[in-house]
Amino acid sequence: MRAYVDKKNVQKKPYYTDRFFKSPQVPKSDVSSDDVFSNDLEALKAEFEVKEAYIQLNHMVVIIDSKDNFNVLKLLKEKQNYEQMMEMSAIDWLAKSGEFEVFYELLSVSKAKRIRVKCLIKENEAIESVEKLYRSANFSEREMYDMLGVKVNNHSFMKRILMPDDWEGYPLRKTYPLQGDEFASWYEIDKIFGKEARDIIGPELRDSAHIERYDTERFARLGHEVPFGHNIKANEPDTDLEYQEKEGVFLIQEFDPKKTVVITDRDR
Repeated sequence: MRAYVDKKNVQKKPYYTDRFFKSPQVPKSDVSSDDVFSNDLEALKAEFEVKEAYIQLNHMVVIIDSKDNFNVLKLLKEKQNYEQMMEMSAIDWLAKSGEFEVFYELLSVSKAKRIRVKCLIKENEAIESVEKLYRSANFSEREMYDMLGVKVNNHSFMKRILMPDDWEGYPLRKTYPLQGDEFASWYEIDKIFGKEARDIIGPELRDSAHIERYDTERFARLGHEVPFGHNIKANEPDTDLEYQEKEGVFLIQEFDPKKTVVITDRDR
């Protein structure tokens, strides 16, 4: 059994932390500024609890109780003419509040309006499937379960859709390492060769930026190409790395790899 490694701070470990830049909040406006959205909101408030509602980027955003998700969407589809569901998924706020945010993006072609319905559920709670209302929810709900672990009740075929059925963990959770965890690094080795081959083969290299110059099985060789799996360790002269063709483009200085400097300080 492999020793457990704490994953609470995995997002602090990736090389490029600037990729998680958080953009400023988009301004919100009152729903009363739009007659169509005002009517839609009144219809919702007549039957359900609406926790918050506002207009943002010409969409009306409505926050509801998670237990009402099916009936709210049914009302919007059958009575308010939001006949298409363009997107649905969830956002991981577990570290912040212990909750997932589930959202549904609806489109009314006849009114040329979009509504985003949002609700919050706890990590171990389940939400009702809306597949019977919108067929597009079939794959979206399966992906939401597969990638984030959000459970969906009364779905016709609730199983993983992208990852293998026996996969451990949920890759889109913020606590999931960007390059996978211990299970991911050994998964294909165990499946193909068996655990007894771990010491011989070693863990899978999951760093997408890693290139091994003399590996002719995972990547094309740098310097010049050779046949797949070709043994280049014997009876073959080494070649210098070349980043530019000989006599390159006119007035463009030739790149010299010997003069390169690896910058480790990304704030320079």
